[in-house]
Amino acid sequence: MTATTDTDKSVFRLSMLIYDTRYRSLTIQAVALILFMLGVAWLLNNAAENLAALGKPLSFGFLTHPAGYDINQRLVEYTSQSTHARAALVGILNTLLVAVLGCITATLIGVTVGVLRLSKNWIVARLMTVYIEGFRNVPVLLWIVLFMAIFIETFPQPRDFRGADATASMYLGESVALTNRGFYIPKPVFYDGSWIVIAVFVVSLIGMWSFARMARKKQEATGQILPVMWVNLAIFVIPSVLVYFVMGKPIGLDMPVLKGFNFAGGFYMRNSLIALWLALSLYTAAFIAEAVRSGIQAVSHGQTEAAFALGIRPGRTMSLIILPQALRVIIPPLISQYLNLTKNSSLAIAVGYMDITGTLGGITLNQTGREMESLLMLMACYLTISLTVSAIMNWYNESIKLKER
Repeated sequence: MTATTDTDKSVFRLSMLIYDTRYRSLTIQAVALILFMLGVAWLLNNAAENLAALGKPLSFGFLTHPAGYDINQRLVEYTSQSTHARAALVGILNTLLVAVLGCITATLIGVTVGVLRLSKNWIVARLMTVYIEGFRNVPVLLWIVLFMAIFIETFPQPRDFRGADATASMYLGESVALTNRGFYIPKPVFYDGSWIVIAVFVVSLIGMWSFARMARKKQEATGQILPVMWVNLAIFVIPSVLVYFVMGKPIGLDMPVLKGFNFAGGFYMRNSLIALWLALSLYTAAFIAEAVRSGIQAVSHGQTEAAFALGIRPGRTMSLIILPQALRVIIPPLISQYLNLTKNSSLAIAVGYMDITGTLGGITLNQTGREMESLLMLMACYLTISLTVSAIMNWYNESIKLKER
């Protein structure tokens, strides 16, 4: 008679990496990662050898050379004698400008249209449907070009504002000029002491956020609704205005003025920027509206009936009950739409707006002949922006997620 003993499972053997189900998945993942890294290393080495054979070894020294070209829309100082690195910075800021403006505008329009599409008014609901289907089913590039053509053909030329027989006039007290070359709006000018006003304004924003948070917690705990809108409006306006006048108006406005054949002064927004901004906003808003509609319809209709039974008005029902629950459905596709808008901004070159694709991936690439370096940096810029947007929105999605008791 022989005695059998159980194998000591606490002793690790190399064979367990393949035959033991506890380690097999880790082994497969490790092998796949190693093969992937080897493949990437081979591709990079092959690219480096080919570039060296062509007499163009991988180098980023061209970024310190003078760019030699102008950029028509810029947020920081730049001349044709600035470096290619400076030109790339201007392009990145122009991309971020369109992305931020577009995401804000698209969200406002998309939420409004998504709610109105569910309106009981047949005409309003059908008009919103026409808008959504019209913009969603036409390529965004065509909308960009169309808006650009409208601005060029319909808006007056700067010379039309000149003289007694002028056929065009400025708006908002002679402070805003809309021309076929772009829009001219007042630009803030900061004098001594302006930082105090700005600091008070920032503190007011923090106070608004703190009061809104306190009011929400009080409502959750006691059911009492505080007048958040009016209190926040007072916090937003009164401290900053008082400090502004006490400090002797340290912030002024530089107004656009017609000089010669064009306007001077103020802040200049090229028609290419406006066309790109509006086209991307309206196009993306159509997709956001559908996400909002689906999110609202995902909330049980019993929630609305219960709110009405308690005497809550339709507006408060939507803002306090329906939308907070719908956000868990709205936010994930909203993140994708923000990323799509940011990447679609690369179509700016079609209307002459110099974003990062037009500078680093366009003129700089053609002038220096550094295709690999320029494209790698361009991809890294878009990847960084996209990952940042995803991280912020995922954090927000986690913060508004419904918590189980």
